[in-house]
Amino acid sequence: MSAALHSDISLIPQVSGHLIGSGGKRFRPLLLMAAAALCGYQGERRHPLAAVIEFIHTSTLLHDDVIDNADMRRGKTAANHVWGNAASVLVGDFLYSEAFRLMTEHGDMEIIRVLARATNLMAGGEVFQLMKKGDPEITEADHLTIIEKKTSHLISAACTVGGLLAGAPAGQIAALGRFGLDLGFAFQIIDDALDYTASADEFGKAIGKDLAEGKMTLPLIRTLQNCPAAERQMIVEIIRDQDRDETSLQVVFSIVQRHDGIPYALNMAQNYIEAGKNQLEVFSDSSPRRDLMVLADYVVTRKF
Repeated sequence: MSAALHSDISLIPQVSGHLIGSGGKRFRPLLLMAAAALCGYQGERRHPLAAVIEFIHTSTLLHDDVIDNADMRRGKTAANHVWGNAASVLVGDFLYSEAFRLMTEHGDMEIIRVLARATNLMAGGEVFQLMKKGDPEITEADHLTIIEKKTSHLISAACTVGGLLAGAPAGQIAALGRFGLDLGFAFQIIDDALDYTASADEFGKAIGKDLAEGKMTLPLIRTLQNCPAAERQMIVEIIRDQDRDETSLQVVFSIVQRHDGIPYALNMAQNYIEAGKNQLEVFSDSSPRRDLMVLADYVVTRKF
């Protein structure tokens, strides 16, 4: 990643390095490497293609933080608050283009197709999420569609590319893709829950950020479905109020805590993880298969 981000335009490594160098879980590259190992591939092409996955993911974070006017990312001041929105957007664009340069150099047409489709679906998911922002009538199915497009398909692509690098049988490649899709759902649903439960130090970004931005995530959607009419009306009024403050957000937090929104989300995430792990039954027991199982379990136990 460092080699690919070297540039004589100093702002590019400064902004990209601010985010990529600040840590992060490298979850998606890890999945690609483990999936490739599971299918018997240990060649050098896995390294640049793992970087491709991380660059695509990082570019979306830079763009998201501009859209959301985020203050914090991975425990540091968000890049848009250090260098401004224009620099964040343009360096995000650079990361996208560098990802596609690397994939044309080290991938093949099927790998390019998989990654291009995932990137396109992610962009569509962002637009759909924007349409549903602040909409208290959003359904659970709508939210799962956003998760599938924004999060699941890139994680699925990481696993699929690992199988493609190895030239694995079609059935195994499909199983890896479904495994990644299920992990993606669980990953984002846990994020939804952590936004209501974690501390900022653990989470690496401001707690309650989704709620403050009017994003309707699973714990809140579930609460709106099951809370008494008076509480539902209170939440709806707060969500629709463009001038909502910390006090009103705490009211919503307390209502969510009184109902089953968070346990419901955690249970759904665990079900996705179990479904994903079942996909790996087409592979015999091995160290890489156990690695993928560990990564799957990490999704529902992480606290950042």
